Amino acid sequence: MGAQITEENGEKGVRFTVWAPNALHVGLAANMNHWNGHNHSLYKIPESGLWSRFFAGIQEGTFYKYDITSSNGERFLKADPFAVRAELRPATASIVARLDGYTWSDSAWRRKKREPYGKPVNIYEIHLGTWRQKEDGSFYTYREIADMLVPYIQEMGYTHIEIMPLSEHPYDLSWGYQLTGYFALTSRYGCPQDFMYFVDQCHQAGIGVILDWVPAHFAKDAHGLRLFDGSPLFEYADPLTAEKPGWGTLTFDFGKPEVRSFLISNALFWMDVYHIDGLRVDAVTSMLRLDFEKEEGRFSRNARGGIENEEAAAFLQQLNETVFNYYPYALMMAEESSAWPGVTRATSEGGLGFNYKWNMGWMNDTLKYMETGFSERPKRHNLLTFPICYAYSENFTLPLSHDEVVHGKKSLLDKMPGSYEQKFAGLRVLLGYQMTSPGKKLLFMGGEFGQFIEWKDQEALDWFLLDYDSHRKLHSYTAALNHLYLQEKALWEQDHTWDGYQWISPDDHIQSVISFVRKGKKGGALIVLINFQPVERTQYRIGVERPGSYAEIFNSDREEFGGSGLVHTEILRTVKVPWHGQKQSLELTLPPLGMVILKKTVKPRRRKLL
Repeated sequence: MGAQITEENGEKGVRFTVWAPNALHVGLAANMNHWNGHNHSLYKIPESGLWSRFFAGIQEGTFYKYDITSSNGERFLKADPFAVRAELRPATASIVARLDGYTWSDSAWRRKKREPYGKPVNIYEIHLGTWRQKEDGSFYTYREIADMLVPYIQEMGYTHIEIMPLSEHPYDLSWGYQLTGYFALTSRYGCPQDFMYFVDQCHQAGIGVILDWVPAHFAKDAHGLRLFDGSPLFEYADPLTAEKPGWGTLTFDFGKPEVRSFLISNALFWMDVYHIDGLRVDAVTSMLRLDFEKEEGRFSRNARGGIENEEAAAFLQQLNETVFNYYPYALMMAEESSAWPGVTRATSEGGLGFNYKWNMGWMNDTLKYMETGFSERPKRHNLLTFPICYAYSENFTLPLSHDEVVHGKKSLLDKMPGSYEQKFAGLRVLLGYQMTSPGKKLLFMGGEFGQFIEWKDQEALDWFLLDYDSHRKLHSYTAALNHLYLQEKALWEQDHTWDGYQWISPDDHIQSVISFVRKGKKGGALIVLINFQPVERTQYRIGVERPGSYAEIFNSDREEFGGSGLVHTEILRTVKVPWHGQKQSLELTLPPLGMVILKKTVKPRRRKLL
């Protein structure tokens, strides 16, 4: 499909192939024929819906569209759905391009068997156009970003980056979520080989790359997929099912095998050609529910009278089965915000077959609690404890994503109540709570150093804030927390089983304190205590399962992190005072708006005398 540079009958040129079953005529419109394809017709392949023709003499770099005549005689130009390059917006033509010519050096990374469940996964979500910008506000290229971003990710201790959509899209402020060219890497930041370099550099540095992928809907722009051959081809024919009125987009017709093939081929394309390690599948709930953001009478029900889009569910199952057949260790993460059962259950058991689901419930409850004033927090303590009740119902990722820091929602730092200092302490606690809770992690760029203004989506992050002490120390805190996560298996080795988590005290709502244990497979358990009030808690007692000595291995209140320095330098020892259902307990001081992590010390073995 698309424009294939090739040689036929001894002549070099390009074969163009496109799906347009209801068209009366398809021609090639290009800069060579003044964008009139009347005399450059493609040939219709009987009973396939495909049009195809080889044109000799056409070379790489040729700009083109398809000149289509619909069944009612209307004539219009369309970009190639399978084009691998497109003009820089606002221009909309497709470009004949090669995807070869780059020599990869990531074979060692690709050979690794990386079952993700018992491994650390800590994702840095990034929008390439606004992570950094040049002084004149223009974009860096994929290569330039790679040379800056890869060392930064290594320094900060993230395991993966997740990039907001990179398929071609006409409007910057859609952030890439309203697409016109699924196979065309956006030209905003360079050419395909530049992005190959980007991914290659990440892999050589041990960093995985996840791409935000949008199979739920597409943009209505005239050159795109809408009414591609004059009829509803990629979208549903029923407008009540096709329309996504809240987003101004159209839903793919998941019942058509050609549409399913288009999307599944595209998913594999990113992994085959660009070596992407996984996909974050956007807006899954909008695919599964026919009534998504629609009032009664504005949607069509399924054949059984229900609101489930059974065709979409079957598509997602086929997608995951196919991806995992070719890439068994890929990350397939669903952004699914409803209580749809079995999102990460195997398709053989009736599930959708993803291996991860974004935990939107945890995100909503946690941010709602963190935005609550200190005096009201005791009344909302359940927002901290309820998410554990379903923490193991799916394989979860805990997201603090771009959606939570735009459109008047405030930045993570500015969501925190209290004084300037308390806001920083609160954000340290939020990040610590996320890192120690069961599930993989995701943080949107800027959160790591306390971007004070919400994401501006047209301008670069405020990196100048690192000139200020509080932001610089928060930045150091995030890096230290990330590296602690990498070091301590208890924080990720049993993320998806109750064997990895145990409450010590979930119900101290009066003091707004929670305490729990994270456990690895072979010991190394961590005791986590988090004080969500700006009040020091002295002589705070907790029950512990194992008697002995405990050392503080992490404290969010350390001075180098911007805290008050209320830390434990001495070893803490248990006493035979029953507490929290245990035979022994220990006593410590909790810093205000602080997190303390303890670990049992190991006695050195005595050496035998010879």
